[in-house]
Amino acid sequence: MPLITLEVFLAIARHGSLRAAAAALGLKPSTISHQLKSLEDQLETTLFIRSTRALSLTEAGRALLRGSDPAFQQLAVAVETARNTGRSARGTLKLTMPDFVYHLVVGPALKSFSAAYPDIKLELSVTDAFSDILGEELHAGFRLGDRIAPDMVAVRLTPPLKLAVLGSPAYFSAHGLPSAPTDLLGHNCIRYRFQTSGRIYPWSFIGEEGEYCVQVDGTFTVNTLPSVIDLAVNGLGLAYTFRDFAIRELESAALVSVLEPQALTVPGLHMYFPGEYRSMVPLRLFLDHLKAQTAFGGFDHGTD
Repeated sequence: MPLITLEVFLAIARHGSLRAAAAALGLKPSTISHQLKSLEDQLETTLFIRSTRALSLTEAGRALLRGSDPAFQQLAVAVETARNTGRSARGTLKLTMPDFVYHLVVGPALKSFSAAYPDIKLELSVTDAFSDILGEELHAGFRLGDRIAPDMVAVRLTPPLKLAVLGSPAYFSAHGLPSAPTDLLGHNCIRYRFQTSGRIYPWSFIGEEGEYCVQVDGTFTVNTLPSVIDLAVNGLGLAYTFRDFAIRELESAALVSVLEPQALTVPGLHMYFPGEYRSMVPLRLFLDHLKAQTAFGGFDHGTD
């Protein structure tokens, strides 16, 4: 049953005549009459009692009005909501990100973003798993590099990120400084295990023959980067993470970076999202806010 016939019925019931309903819907009176007859034929009942002075609902007409009017009002609200979703600085923005992205980039920007856009709600999924943006009904995610599905857009937030081996002055005083990555085999190294895959993050370095890994070992294996930094600051081992992740500890000399000539550089951090979300206002505002923040450790932001 075409919705137009029900819309015509509701217009007649609201306005009390076929002519008034036609004016309200921008249709010809003959079209209104035809649609009403079509509806009554399909239902095999009369919906209005026609007199020379007015139109009044039959019992069947009143039953149809009671059931269809609230449904049409709800439908109108849904249509209007769909029309306005993403077009104003309000609504919910669903994002997924690894733990380090939250602490390095997103977390420091949340207070100022919420103050600037109080009507935008943020739902954050912090996970090291690769998320299906569309399948999980998310709006955007973060990853290193711009290798994404063809239907996605990647926007660069940072330049390439430097990895670093970090330790406290007390640790190095007790155990000495490594002069080469292979020296790490004799040190207590704090290993990071991915929460989802269970894989240990490899300690990779760059040498004359290219990139290579050192199979380190140590007393502690953890699954969050803040705990890696905390253990290292307390002199319990060496950390291997993004240099910018420990920028405050490096500036305060709570940690010292070693093996810098052999340190590996990884692709910069990107925010990615479906191309259809380019014009989504809350997403664009959040992206612009992240790029404008100085809490990134002085990164020179850019867009691919």
